[in-house]
Amino acid sequence: MDKKCVAVIFGGCSSEHEVSCVSVQTIIRSMDKDKYDILMIGITKDGSWLKTESVEDIASGAWRESKVKASVLPDRSIHGVMLYEEGKVPSFVRVDVAFPVLHGLNGEDGTIQGLFELAGIPYVGCGILASAASMDKFYTKIIADRTGVRQAAYTPVLGEELEADVEAVLDRVEAERTYPVFVKPSRAGSSCGVSKAEDRAGLKEALLLAAKHDRKILVEETIIGREVECAVLGAYDPKASGIGEVLAGEAFYTYEAKYSNPESQTVIDPEMPEETVETIRRYAVEIFKALDCFGLSRVDFFVCEDQTVVFNEINTLPGFTSISMYPMLWEARGIEKTKLVDTLIAMAFDR
Repeated sequence: MDKKCVAVIFGGCSSEHEVSCVSVQTIIRSMDKDKYDILMIGITKDGSWLKTESVEDIASGAWRESKVKASVLPDRSIHGVMLYEEGKVPSFVRVDVAFPVLHGLNGEDGTIQGLFELAGIPYVGCGILASAASMDKFYTKIIADRTGVRQAAYTPVLGEELEADVEAVLDRVEAERTYPVFVKPSRAGSSCGVSKAEDRAGLKEALLLAAKHDRKILVEETIIGREVECAVLGAYDPKASGIGEVLAGEAFYTYEAKYSNPESQTVIDPEMPEETVETIRRYAVEIFKALDCFGLSRVDFFVCEDQTVVFNEINTLPGFTSISMYPMLWEARGIEKTKLVDTLIAMAFDR
């Protein structure tokens, strides 16, 4: 059997650069080396694309010192990557499939997916529309609202409105929402730039922080409930996993709580009424389909005390770190990481 060349791309310019560098190690270690030749390409925070040689270099950060630059070329006759180093003749690698392990802006928002479409290279995960709409929480809410699934009420705020008259923005938000509220950049993941505001001063601080991550901001009502996540896998007949519960080691599941606080925990298949679990699984698939997702996504919800299920957000390239919910949920269903990665790569050819 001929091996397929898989270009695994990680890093990126987003605030989730470091998480990507951890996720990609899990994915590469889970790939069947008898089936795949792996071309590892890291994108630095300033946007340089570099070929790296090993997972060990990714783990140590040595990949950032690579002298070999890499470019995915949109020319479909090349169908791959150009490698070049100063003073040497460029070489070309034909790529069978791309696996973007890129969280956040420029990797999970349809940008790099568009490059793969131009190049004619099959790729893992959601397409351009689903990626862009799912990355932008404002448009996610608009689309998900058509499903009838309950969501947190929200007030949109634009960065230019803050610059023009921050006090007027605060007045408008206070007229529509009741404290406490959550303030979120519309297009950032891993809870980057997310804050909880208890009063006007806290709201102003939270809005200014969120504006550093995105010009579009959501101010959401606070939903009191258990935080749960559900993994979805598939192409045109997607399936939902069981559920996992997030037990945050902080007031809410911040970036630091997810990746740095040892008190944060994830519980697979927590105790919960079966009817509620099935509602979550059904909603996860409905939202996945409504957003035209493909391959994989993790869909997050709140479960209130009265068992009302409230949709929170969707992540089209969920983390693959050792503590990430997506692979753990499928492992609990008998799909270990090597099979999961193999399945995702195979689906890239079914688009």
